[in-house]
Amino acid sequence: MFPTFALLFVTFLLYQLSRRSLRVSIARLRGPVSPSFLYGYIPTLVQDQAGAKDFQLQGTYGDVIRIRAPLGENRLLLMDPKALHHIFYNSGYRYSKPTGIRVILGAVLGPGLFYAEGEDHRRQRNIVLPGFGSRELRSFVPIFCSYASRMTAYWRSIIAADNSDSAVIEVTSWITRALLDATGEAAFDYQFGSLDNSETDLAKAYAHMALNVFGVPSKLALLVLCAMDSWLPESVSQFLTNIPVPRLNVARNVNTISTKVAKGLVDDKQALLLEGKSNKDIMSLLVKANASEDRKKKLPENELWAQMNTIIVAGHETTTNALAWTLLELARHPDVQTKLRTEVRAYLRKRAVSELTADDFDSMPYLTAVVKESLRFHPTLHHAYRYACEDDVLPLSQSIIDVDGKVLTEIPIPKGTYVFCSIAAYNRNKEIFGVDADLYNPERWLEGTVKPRNDTSIGVYANLFTFIGGKRSCTGWRFALLEMHAFVTELVNGFEFKLTADAHRIRREPCAVVTPTLEGEVDKGPQLKLKVKIAS
Repeated sequence: MFPTFALLFVTFLLYQLSRRSLRVSIARLRGPVSPSFLYGYIPTLVQDQAGAKDFQLQGTYGDVIRIRAPLGENRLLLMDPKALHHIFYNSGYRYSKPTGIRVILGAVLGPGLFYAEGEDHRRQRNIVLPGFGSRELRSFVPIFCSYASRMTAYWRSIIAADNSDSAVIEVTSWITRALLDATGEAAFDYQFGSLDNSETDLAKAYAHMALNVFGVPSKLALLVLCAMDSWLPESVSQFLTNIPVPRLNVARNVNTISTKVAKGLVDDKQALLLEGKSNKDIMSLLVKANASEDRKKKLPENELWAQMNTIIVAGHETTTNALAWTLLELARHPDVQTKLRTEVRAYLRKRAVSELTADDFDSMPYLTAVVKESLRFHPTLHHAYRYACEDDVLPLSQSIIDVDGKVLTEIPIPKGTYVFCSIAAYNRNKEIFGVDADLYNPERWLEGTVKPRNDTSIGVYANLFTFIGGKRSCTGWRFALLEMHAFVTELVNGFEFKLTADAHRIRREPCAVVTPTLEGEVDKGPQLKLKVKIAS
């Protein structure tokens, strides 16, 4: 038995080495020395805080970097604007998500937009997009404002219980529950009730989900994931997601609970439709489209359920972290916080209305600048992972020099090349966002510092890479923006935010999304404790 296994392993190793030798086009690019042939540089890249190595390597090697993966495989770490524009806008579906990432996302969310590729993705996107139109989403603003107000009422009661004008509050747990409820009502016309009761099955399933499933993996787990991404057939990778390990157990549990809720919701929406009734929430629009006789507008039931899971994650998990980082930066920059509060209060006095609209948010330029800067400085995702489905050539914004001293203005990309597209590093590109791109400064959006170029513009919003771009851009980006504007307005109007003694221990934890944790207490899940004071 052992000799057979050894022969298979040697054969596999030789096969990988032969594949490596075919990828000479990126092997000669500059990059860091790999500390291990078995694991490559991957543990060093992904086990640090989100984006930390990207920024360091960008400063040393520029915007195109060769990274060694396990067994000497060459991968790209990419933050060049023109190359990223080519991948996300010019290449269609010729760059897919790597297999390992896809099957794990499928285990959590089902076969929805995060999982689908090629024509399946195009079909699903065309069906889902109408529910995220600007007019439809603007009608959800009162819902977002309502849950922001309800959350702040809880915070006021916490402060009152301390017989003080302030209290230390762990803000992420409150924000995630409020946004789960807001997403439930807006997207599904469903009351999750997690703000009032954090012990609901769905609230418990999603609590710490990203960290428990996608948190910093061990070297062995990284090796398995690399094998799933680059070496193993998809069918084998799918089989591996059934292994009873803690991470995958959490993934399957989330999928089971959320799919159960999704099935009930779809049944309710279909019953209403048969009665000639239909609501304006996103799920009702999907169910109505699914009743069409046009097959191009239909989703199989498992895909329909998966869309709900996807919307929940995109609608509350990502925005939770974006809001948490915004509050942290406001606490770090009291001058920004004061200026924002002054604008918000002046506008609210002038408007003197009980209910804000999306137009009101557009009328507060500093509010918009703060939201843009938070999304730039703290993108919810720090990497987008892509896999070249065929040979290609990447154009570059600026020429680079390889290890042989050769000047390159483009890079041949062999089929099968794995690319780490660095959202974090692109968002700090000094050519686009100014020489102070490494600093948090909302003023850049008002002073004309940001100078996007049409030929390298990437994002769907403010030229930020935060919501990806092209055919794989986030369908719910407007949804997220309206949520952020509503919550920031309510929070800054009502409270002042200050740092606590633990502020120096806050980590940018990479776990699919970038979430705040405390150094030495990562096992306790997302944490961001701030001193919250009633604003005078």
